[in-house]
Amino acid sequence: MNVWLAIGLTAAGCYAVKLAGLLVPAGALERPAVRRLSALLPVALLAALTAQQTFSTGHDLVLDARAAGLAAAAVALLLRAPFLVVVGAAVVVTAGVRALGG
Repeated sequence: MNVWLAIGLTAAGCYAVKLAGLLVPAGALERPAVRRLSALLPVALLAALTAQQTFSTGHDLVLDARAAGLAAAAVALLLRAPFLVVVGAAVVVTAGVRALGG
């Protein structure tokens, strides 16, 4: 029963958040500060998620093959490589470092 209660509360919470977004006046969304924040917020969240997934294992900070893959992706981005090449470089470098025992 607790699982279904959690599912119901989560669904209601998601609906409430969506409804709150629809009830925001259009004038509030047209402000320059809100526009800047809405443009930068997804980038900041993605960077935080990437850092958390790359440099942590449970409650510990680690520096392993994932960091090498992230570095390879960063180099590919600096070289203006297409997205699939960036992902491929990260995968190949991560797999290579793991194969070498890292």
